[in-house]
Amino acid sequence: MKIDVLSLFPSMFQGVFGESILKKAQEKKAVELDVIDFREFSPHKQKSVDDYPYGGGAGMVLKPEPIFEAIDHVTSSGEKKPRVILLCPQGETYTQKKAEELSNENHLVFICGHYEGYDERIRENLVTDEISIGDFVLTGGELGAMVIIDSVVRLLPEVLGNAESAEKDSFSSGLLEHPHYTRPAVYRGLEVPGVLTSGNHAHIEEWRMKESLKRTWERRPDLLESYPLSQQQKDWIIQLEKEKKRVE
Repeated sequence: MKIDVLSLFPSMFQGVFGESILKKAQEKKAVELDVIDFREFSPHKQKSVDDYPYGGGAGMVLKPEPIFEAIDHVTSSGEKKPRVILLCPQGETYTQKKAEELSNENHLVFICGHYEGYDERIRENLVTDEISIGDFVLTGGELGAMVIIDSVVRLLPEVLGNAESAEKDSFSSGLLEHPHYTRPAVYRGLEVPGVLTSGNHAHIEEWRMKESLKRTWERRPDLLESYPLSQQQKDWIIQLEKEKKRVE
């Protein structure tokens, strides 16, 4: 996969791209990451990239020329048009499902904006996806791009040491992940659930599914609205509801 990031602050990405999974993914040639300072594509002597909005108003607006020229620079004439992602509070809320969708692409381009907004011609003529990482406002799109890139790259083949790690993550299965334990089996009088040390893999899988369902039911019941529950899972939820009532 090729990922290009258009940013006014490319140095922000040095630490993120040079450590952990993203570093390993580049070493494995699973992804090529480049950050382009789109100020370099400004046609103005002062390299300005923003201007006052037509019609008046507060704030500055990113001009179209630097973004259009930068997109031309990172896009080969013969290649399939890349997915061009605009980090924007007006965009769709980012989800694991979207990460999985983007992980199937060959080329992603992220536009990280600043100031009051973008010239609308950028949105209408270049962008394929508008994405928000949540209902809050950041100074610019860089942090959002880092979040999305990390979540996408870890899904690429052979990036994680164990392919099942990504498949069983919270949200990938549609449910929150079950609790995890490791050695020692007893620490300060706190014991690991006996089923996990029993060696009975069928019982372990059942325990994990129950705990995953319980955690989702307790913390993110909204996820269950679209989850295809089996009859057994429905019965487990009924039992959880009865236990809650008894406690209350």
